Amino acid sequence: MSKHCDQCGKGPSFGRQVARLGVRAQHRRVKGRTSRKFYPNLQSIRTVVDGTPKKLQVCTSCLKAGKVARKVH
Repeated sequence: MSKHCDQCGKGPSFGRQVARLGVRAQHRRVKGRTSRKFYPNLQSIRTVVDGTPKKLQVCTSCLKAGKVARKVH
Protein backbone atom coordinates (compact mmCIF):
# COMPACT_ATOMS: atom_id res chain seq x y z
CA MET A 1 0.00 0.00 0.00
CA SER A 2 1.51 3.32 -1.04
CA LYS A 3 1.86 6.20 1.39
CA HIS A 4 0.42 8.83 -0.93
CA CYS A 5 -2.90 10.65 -0.71
CA ASP A 6 -5.21 9.64 -3.57
CA GLN A 7 -6.78 13.13 -3.61
CA CYS A 8 -3.88 15.61 -3.43
CA GLY A 9 -0.83 13.35 -3.96
CA LYS A 10 0.86 14.27 -0.68
CA GLY A 11 3.62 11.78 0.12
CA PRO A 12 6.45 11.19 2.58
CA SER A 13 8.85 14.05 3.25
CA PHE A 14 12.38 13.74 4.57
CA GLY A 15 14.09 15.48 7.43
CA ARG A 16 16.36 14.98 10.41
CA GLN A 17 15.82 14.01 14.01
CA VAL A 18 18.04 16.17 16.22
CA ALA A 19 19.25 14.68 19.53
CA ARG A 20 19.94 17.39 22.13
CA LEU A 21 21.17 17.31 25.70
CA GLY A 22 18.56 17.96 28.37
CA VAL A 23 17.45 21.25 29.90
CA ARG A 24 19.53 20.82 33.07
CA ALA A 25 22.76 19.86 31.28
CA GLN A 26 25.82 22.03 31.86
CA HIS A 27 26.15 22.88 28.19
CA ARG A 28 23.11 22.49 25.97
CA ARG A 29 24.29 21.18 22.64
CA VAL A 30 23.32 18.93 19.77
CA LYS A 31 24.55 15.37 20.23
CA GLY A 32 23.71 14.01 16.79
CA ARG A 33 21.46 14.06 13.76
CA THR A 34 19.81 11.09 12.08
CA SER A 35 17.69 10.93 8.95
CA ARG A 36 13.98 10.20 9.22
CA LYS A 37 10.76 10.32 7.22
CA PHE A 38 7.57 12.22 7.94
CA TYR A 39 4.51 10.34 6.67
CA PRO A 40 1.15 11.99 5.93
CA ASN A 41 -1.77 11.03 8.16
CA LEU A 42 -3.70 8.79 5.74
CA GLN A 43 -7.15 7.42 6.46
CA SER A 44 -8.91 4.72 4.45
CA ILE A 45 -12.39 5.87 3.44
CA ARG A 46 -15.16 4.56 1.21
CA THR A 47 -16.55 7.00 -1.32
CA VAL A 48 -18.30 7.11 -4.68
CA VAL A 49 -16.12 7.96 -7.69
CA ASP A 50 -17.87 8.22 -11.09
CA GLY A 51 -20.89 6.29 -9.79
CA THR A 52 -18.92 3.33 -8.39
CA PRO A 53 -18.00 2.86 -4.72
CA LYS A 54 -14.26 2.80 -4.07
CA LYS A 55 -11.83 2.71 -1.15
CA LEU A 56 -9.35 5.59 -1.10
CA GLN A 57 -6.36 6.52 1.04
CA VAL A 58 -6.91 10.21 1.84
CA CYS A 59 -4.92 12.53 4.12
CA THR A 60 -6.71 14.18 7.01
CA SER A 61 -6.10 17.68 5.63
CA CYS A 62 -8.18 16.76 2.55
CA LEU A 63 -10.91 15.30 4.76
CA LYS A 64 -11.01 18.41 6.92
CA ALA A 65 -11.14 20.69 3.86
CA GLY A 66 -14.07 18.67 2.46
CA LYS A 67 -12.32 17.70 -0.76
CA VAL A 68 -13.74 14.16 -0.54
CA ALA A 69 -17.34 13.04 0.02
CA ARG A 70 -17.18 10.48 2.86
CA LYS A 71 -20.49 8.61 2.78
CA VAL A 72 -21.39 5.60 0.67
CA HIS A 73 -24.99 4.35 0.61
